[in-house]
Amino acid sequence: MSNIISANDLKTKGVAAIDLVVRDSEEAIVTVRGRSRYVVMPIEKYNYYRECELETALSEAKMDYEKERYVAESVEKHVKRVTNA
Repeated sequence: MSNIISANDLKTKGVAAIDLVVRDSEEAIVTVRGRSRYVVMPIEKYNYYRECELETALSEAKMDYEKERYVAESVEKHVKRVTNA
């Protein structure tokens, strides 16, 4: 079975259309006018992906810290620097 749902199918069949597709492929691609626009997945899979993103961000931050790629400054200087004020 395909993991693609048209916006029209979603409109007429609702969540049942998503449930049917996600049961077999764990994610559904919603198309609008024939073009892929959205991905729908179970919340558990979404949470897993978010956790992976956070782990990657933490790893990158640790690497930056270890390589001393950071700026130590006061709050006032930081605000000026990031707002170009």
